[in-house]
Amino acid sequence: MGFSLNYKKIILPLIMMLLFVLGYGQDYICSRATYFGSPNCQGNPTGACGYGEYGRTANDGYVAGVHRPYKNGTGCGACYQVRCKTGECTEDGVVVVATDFGVGDWTDFLFPAKAYAKMARPGLEAELLSYGVVNIEYRRVPCTFGGLNLIINIHEGTRYPHYLAIIITYNPSLYDVVGVQVWQEETKEWRPMRKPFGAVWDMENPPRVEGGAYKTRYFLVASNTNHATWVESPTLIPANWGKGANFELAIELLL
Repeated sequence: MGFSLNYKKIILPLIMMLLFVLGYGQDYICSRATYFGSPNCQGNPTGACGYGEYGRTANDGYVAGVHRPYKNGTGCGACYQVRCKTGECTEDGVVVVATDFGVGDWTDFLFPAKAYAKMARPGLEAELLSYGVVNIEYRRVPCTFGGLNLIINIHEGTRYPHYLAIIITYNPSLYDVVGVQVWQEETKEWRPMRKPFGAVWDMENPPRVEGGAYKTRYFLVASNTNHATWVESPTLIPANWGKGANFELAIELLL
């Protein structure tokens, strides 16, 4: 796909309020992790989340293919603090963003070697890599590498005006996006988008907007409390969208 976060954004001044940043409210989950490639190897450019090249370079390349956290694509874009459980490991571990589905030897995280080695204390990276598979504990944390607002991208498969597809490329919160709807002015109702795979949401024959823009809302479920809510974005998507365009959604999330 090749899109990135370097496209011109449409930004509104509202800021997403993350009141839970200082207290994640997440217990660590015990699991295992493994890795692939050399220390300079990046992630998979054809990953299941649909991120393309962005899935290799997001978060400075600290990415992961995930198993249980994938959640049929709902987990795409979530960030996790992962720390290993051997003498070579640091207390903080590594924070990675889920950009793909991946499973190794009964593992929940499949890292590029760079991210796997980041869990080690300085000078002990080779020793940690020699294990191949290591016991870990992980928890969901807010993402911090791309700002405070949810960011969507117009998917390259979009065909204006007959087919609209968006992909959620950055989710800083502890919420999972489990539903997306588009407002149809003619009938005064919200129309649901479909999630065909990964982080992609799409719609055949989206509502026509003459000289205007699309209004969208998102059904969010907090991963730490299961609090669920619809949140309407004050950021509108122009009717004459272009492939690859990014939109930073200025949404307030209050737990």
